[in-house]
Amino acid sequence: MITLITGASRSGKSEWAETLASQSGQPVIYIATARIDPSDTEWLQRIKQHSDRRPETWQTLEVERELAQTLESSHAHTCLLVDSLGTWVANLLDVEDSVWEKILSGFLTSLQITKSSVILVAEEVGWGVVPAYPMGRLFRDRLGLLVRKVGSFANPVYLVTGGHILNLSILGTRLPLESVN
Repeated sequence: MITLITGASRSGKSEWAETLASQSGQPVIYIATARIDPSDTEWLQRIKQHSDRRPETWQTLEVERELAQTLESSHAHTCLLVDSLGTWVANLLDVEDSVWEKILSGFLTSLQITKSSVILVAEEVGWGVVPAYPMGRLFRDRLGLLVRKVGSFANPVYLVTGGHILNLSILGTRLPLESVN
């Protein structure tokens, strides 16, 4: 089962993902995609807040780039919570488009073949203005396309906004993926 949770910053996405993981009845492996920068105290505080909420029984893996390989090596009857796809994409902004396409394809394939339950947290970045800088546009476009592709086969897909959780798999209609490139 692949679950996608998307929404705005500070909307409660991670808390909802953690709730679902706790309710899964399976051992949980929390896959943290954040890079740790010891000089960024505000970022370290955010990471600590996430860490403090997690039960001690959960295993944590720090995976900055090799997400597909991590999913492929997971065991059946585990719940993998990936937080977050936006941070993972940001970690890979330095790769050329052709390399990114291979990484993206490998990740999508690994999601579809893994024996584990997977809960993915992803940020919505396309609801604001078009970024003024090429790197911002690259990030927005890569993450937006990734979320749409995952959303084409994930079930359920949740939108968390304003402190509310909407199950888009029930409330929405899936858009055909053929038009995505």
